[in-house]
Amino acid sequence: MAITRYEPFREFALLQDRMNRLFGDTYLREDEATRGAWVPPVDIFEDEGTLVLRAEVPDVPKDQIRITVENNVLTLQGERPFPTDTTEGKFLRMERSYGPFSRSFTLPNTVDGTHVKAQCKDGVLTVQLPYREEAKPRTIDIEVVH
Repeated sequence: MAITRYEPFREFALLQDRMNRLFGDTYLREDEATRGAWVPPVDIFEDEGTLVLRAEVPDVPKDQIRITVENNVLTLQGERPFPTDTTEGKFLRMERSYGPFSRSFTLPNTVDGTHVKAQCKDGVLTVQLPYREEAKPRTIDIEVVH
């Protein structure tokens, strides 16, 4: 039988994430229909004491991406410019979206928002959010008393 660590607020975080997705997806469908905007897909995972967010942002120049952390909310903003080498009227098929984007994610209190690192390689933006030292698991020594 495996022993699992009990995290009382994990269920709340999962519920909040589901609610964010529910309302975010509904808002997105309405917004896309009226504006034609796009939203980069994102993966979020944990890696060695760090929360990592990866977003696909192909053809978005580095200077067009803005990352902010305020009140435990990480926001990615940017814009994929329309290609200048082809005019819109010359397209035979256009499936990719262009224009501004914005994604916001509520961060857990265990994340240290002051030491965020970001890099962009091959059209993938990677944002590393380290956990606070007090949030990392630690080992307690047991004193033997005779």
